[in-house]
Amino acid sequence: MIYPQKLNSKRNNLIVNLGLLIAIILIVINHFFKPYIPWAIIANSGIIYVWIILFYSIKKNINIAGHVLLQTIVLSILTVFIDYQLGFKLWSLDIIIPILIIIANITMFVLTIVSHKNFIKYAMYQLLISLFSILPIILYIENITHNKVMCIIASIISVLNLGLSLILCAKDLKETIIRKFHM
Repeated sequence: MIYPQKLNSKRNNLIVNLGLLIAIILIVINHFFKPYIPWAIIANSGIIYVWIILFYSIKKNINIAGHVLLQTIVLSILTVFIDYQLGFKLWSLDIIIPILIIIANITMFVLTIVSHKNFIKYAMYQLLISLFSILPIILYIENITHNKVMCIIASIISVLNLGLSLILCAKDLKETIIRKFHM
C-alpha cells in the first residue's frame, strides 16, 4: 500500500519565514525609495492572499464550491484594500466586486451542470454566493457606489443562476429532502 508523503514542517516553516523576510525587505525598500507610493503594502497583501489560499487548500479538504466562495470573498477584500491604499476611488466596489460575483455565479452554474448529482454539496455555497451578490445592490442603494449597470447585471446573473440550478436539480433536491427528513 502506498501512503501519502508526510509534509515536512521544517520546510513549511522555511517557506513561511522566507515569505516574512521578503515582506519585511519590501517594506524597508519602499520606506527608503518611494515612501509616498504604498506599493510594498499592496505587494505584501498579495503575498498574504497567496498564503491564505495555499494554507486553506492544504489544510482543508473541501469541495470546489468552497474554494469559489473563499476566492470571491478574499479577492473582494483584497481589491477593496488595494483601492483604499491607492486613494479609494471606488473602482473595487463599482467594477471588481460585481465582476467577481458574476464569475463566481458562472463557475457555480458550470459546477451544477457538470455534476448535478452533487448539487447538494454545492447548495449551501450557492446560497452564500447568492447572498453575497446582494452586496452591490445594497452599496448602490446606500449611494456608496455609482455603477448601476454592473450592480444590476451581477444581481440578475445571481438570481438566474440560483433559479436555473434549482430547476436543473429539482428532482435530486426533492429526493435528498425526502431522504434526509424522512418524508
